[in-house]
Amino acid sequence: MARTIRVVVAKVGLDGHDRGAKIIARALRDAGMEVIYTGLHQTPEQVVEAAIQEDADAIGISILSGAHMTLIPKIMDLLRENEAEDIHVFCGGTIPKQDITKLKELGVGEVFTPGTPTGKAVEYVRESVAVS
Repeated sequence: MARTIRVVVAKVGLDGHDRGAKIIARALRDAGMEVIYTGLHQTPEQVVEAAIQEDADAIGISILSGAHMTLIPKIMDLLRENEAEDIHVFCGGTIPKQDITKLKELGVGEVFTPGTPTGKAVEYVRESVAVS
């Protein structure tokens, strides 16, 4: 019997728009995954702590504030510091193309921009967790 994939969905920083995060959380739940939504205005420390405490397989970060190149690298650093690099990280939001490559170089598995079908995120999470 396959175990249930656990995903923490997070809104970091001062970004107060969470519609996208809730849509992704619902799509992941509908696909049979367990989703822990952390709510608005989380710090990188809170997100990583939640992922570790919840024994998450992945973290999905929704960000529209433009602070992705500050907040996401901090999350990646905290995962390394806590020896939790096995937690897959993906993100979505208004992220410029030139930053997508930089985020992937930092260890982010995938970046979903506005208009991406939710099925692509579901597929990414299933495939990335299955590999580990």
